[in-house]
This record gives sequence, structure tokens and C-alpha cells, in this order.
Amino acid sequence: MTKRLTCDVVVVGAGMVGAACAWYAVRAGLDVRLVDRGPVSGGTTGAGEGNLLVSDKEPGPELELALLSARLWAELAREHGAAIEYEPKGGLVVASTPPALDALRDFAAGQRDAGVTAVPVDGGRLAELEPRLAPGMAGGVHYPQDAQVMPALAAAHLARASGAALHPGQAVTGVLRTADGTVYGVRTDRGEIHAPAVVNAAGTWGGDLAALAGVRLPVLPRRGFVLVTEPLPRMVRHKVYAADYVADVASDSAALRSSPVVEGTAAGPVLIGATRERVGFDRSLSLDAVRALAAGAVGLFPFLERVRALRTYAGFRPYLPDHLPAIGPDPRAPGLFHACGHEGAGIGLAPGTGRLIAQALTGKAPELDLTPFRPERFDTEGGDAR
Repeated sequence: MTKRLTCDVVVVGAGMVGAACAWYAVRAGLDVRLVDRGPVSGGTTGAGEGNLLVSDKEPGPELELALLSARLWAELAREHGAAIEYEPKGGLVVASTPPALDALRDFAAGQRDAGVTAVPVDGGRLAELEPRLAPGMAGGVHYPQDAQVMPALAAAHLARASGAALHPGQAVTGVLRTADGTVYGVRTDRGEIHAPAVVNAAGTWGGDLAALAGVRLPVLPRRGFVLVTEPLPRMVRHKVYAADYVADVASDSAALRSSPVVEGTAAGPVLIGATRERVGFDRSLSLDAVRALAAGAVGLFPFLERVRALRTYAGFRPYLPDHLPAIGPDPRAPGLFHACGHEGAGIGLAPGTGRLIAQALTGKAPELDLTPFRPERFDTEGGDAR
């Protein structure tokens, strides 16, 4: 390649994952450009709740990534403090029936073997953790490692504090490749940026960016709604959700699925989720989804029946068929690295993803085995590597 290099790395996508990739790549000594067709946090990150969860992940590669990320989030919080609104409030998963509680405790036992702190809570003691929780629950599990950030704020702060050069409002229209297929930068609507490495952190548009490089990555959008209440005193202490939320996360169904997730915020409003459905990029309001959110939240916390919901918003989770993100180098297009497809866990998994990408960019051994996350795994027969 005879083109003069602009930088060492172009990161495409200025959401939470892209910001984390930029943060760790700069700290690894690389000159980074962070490019997005919109503003920082303008996509999925800006429509997220900011969940940093280990509680909803079964033992395996995603949980290992979540545990790594949880440690890194704690480090970032010590460095950046209130600038990212990090709150280590813990999670509480509740079961309404004895059979659901048995299944939840079995799930938690496997997580404990994998390094998660998961504390069983009898039904009679749930009120000690959440005094306003609906009575009569069979029990639950407390996850003190769960936490929360304000996602748009955290991504914007990390992006700016990283030292990477920011290029918001600059759409990538092509991935530049040499005659032998090696990537050497991107073409944007404002010109070319030349670099020996391009990181695909484009979220729900990650499949489109991969296609610009001539490779397949079957990222699909999975819509979710969030209800936001009027500001309240702190009445919900943890992130609280019903045990069936885990099954909804793992579901392959395109139809609407809803399970109650309720949490307070530092600013006062209570956030209520979570719905999942595959409807393309349709942002139209779904009354069925909003009603399901409200009913589920009141079932967990009856006091919410008397609280006003001020607004609702929708976002699109970047979904891959096996529910694992694509992380690492793409052998089909040398110089292309992927960091997308995290579905609803991208905020929580961002630091670990960024650290792994920085290690791959600099030729260091990754802290985790990248094999389960390999981007070419969907090229196998049937398109699903499970």
C-alpha cells in the first residue's frame, strides 16, 4: 500500500462500544479516529438503560466477558467518578412461584461456579432489600455485582476523554481494500481516512458496514421500549426484574416478548423495561408493548400504579442469531476488526470488548478466548455456530 496513513485505527460507531474501543486503543499507544454518521451516543446507546449485568448471563463466553467488563467498569468509575453516573446498586431477580424459584436458584448455582456472586433470598426477606416490592413473592437472588451507568453520558465522556479524534456527522460509504483484499481505511462522505485497521462498532448497522468490506455479518435490529416515570424519591433500590427476563433475552422469537424490569435512577425517574421484538427499524409506538411494560411493572411494584409515566422511547438492539457479539479480527478481510452484535448487553460488555479489541490491534494475547466471538462463524452451514 502506497497511500499515506492518516492514523493507526478508524473506529466506526461512536456509541458505548465504539467509545470503549477508542479508549483502550489510545491507551495501547495507537492513533485513533472515531467516526459516526450521527452524534456521539446517537444510536442504540442513547436509547439504552445503562445496565451493567452479570445476573442475566448463563455460564459461558458472554458471562466471562461480563465479569471482565464489570471489573473494568469499576476501574473506569474510580477514574471518572460522577462523570459517567456509575452506580453499583446491585440487582435483584425475583420469582413469583416455587417452581420458578427452584429454576432461578439452579441457574444461580451455575453462575456461582463461574465466579458470580449470587445470594439466595427467601421470600420473607425480600422486603429487606426492596420494601415496596409486591408481597407474596416466593423468593429471589441478589446480585451485588450488577451496576448501572447513564449510557449516553458515559459514552460521550469516554469518547472525548479517550484522546481519539472525533468525526461525528461523517457517514462511512465504503471500506477501502487493496487488490489482495487487505483493508486500508474507509471512504466517508467527506473524504477518505487511511489506516491499517478498521473497527466495526456500528451497532445495529454492523452488518451493513461488514457488507461494505465484502463480508457477511447477520446483525438484525431487535426493538425495545422503555417507560420513564416522573421523578421520584429513591423508591426502588436495585435493578429488579422477574426471573423470566432471562428466557426472553435468550429467545429467538421475532414476536413481542415482555418481562418486567424496574430500576430507579440518580436523577429520580424510574425506568421500566423490557420488551423485545424484531420489526426491522420500525420506530412507531406499540401500545401492546407499552401496556405490557406498565402491567409488569405494577405487578412488581404496586405503588407504580399511582405514578405518572412521562414518556416512552424505543431503541434497537444489535442482534446476532447465537446471542453472542462478534469481537476480533476478520480473516476474510485482513485489517477489519468487529466489535458489534451485543444485543441489549452492549453497555455492560463495552469495556471488555474495547480491551480485547485493543489487545488484538496491538498483537497481544487476548485476556479471553476470542474463538466463540469470531465474526466468520456464521459462514458455516446453516449460518449459526451454536
